[in-house]
Amino acid sequence: DLIILPGTKNTMDDLSWLRSVGLETLIIKHASASGPVLGICGGYQMLGDLLTDPEGSESGKAGHEMRGLGLLPVTTVFGADKIRRQVEAQATCGAFAGARITGYEIHMGRTEVRPEAAAFAERYEDGKKSGMLSALGASSGQDGCVSGNVFGTYIHGLFDSGELTDRLARYLMSRKGMEQIDMRVESRASYKERQYARLADIVRHSLDMEAVYRALR
Repeated sequence: DLIILPGTKNTMDDLSWLRSVGLETLIIKHASASGPVLGICGGYQMLGDLLTDPEGSESGKAGHEMRGLGLLPVTTVFGADKIRRQVEAQATCGAFAGARITGYEIHMGRTEVRPEAAAFAERYEDGKKSGMLSALGASSGQDGCVSGNVFGTYIHGLFDSGELTDRLARYLMSRKGMEQIDMRVESRASYKERQYARLADIVRHSLDMEAVYRALR
């Protein structure tokens, strides 16, 4: 139903591996048949037309170039600088439009998107915090790229708020002709707290806590 290309420590090496084991052909075949593909960080870089490494900071070979999967109209240029930042964003593409995203970027390389291409999301400066998300501040630029059924983004943690997860599930259900149902969206932070509470409850009911407290005292 969906192929996700995740982040990677070495985009060029892992792209070579995809080719060597035949996965590149399968991914392109899936996309050509209108199957959704989502690339995150290094996976996003792989989906582009070209990856270049003029200084050898990614591959260890100055001037090295590699053809991408050719599924997004983007080019990635690697350099010595590493981008690290927290991200507040809002998806702007198709079925995901309007979904709030909170996450982070941590990657080498800068990706140039052709002017006519659509962005995946709009990034915003930090606003006033309210729970998982902040009130959106001023726009700080666009993130990622979309071409039909192929999506690319630099944002890790894009599913953590739950809003994009909800829209993704509905998008995949509609593609399969499945009836839409009411779904409860839960943030990752809320889910984690609920699991910690369950664990604490199990511990309380499984141990003689009075004996533990006496030992501590």
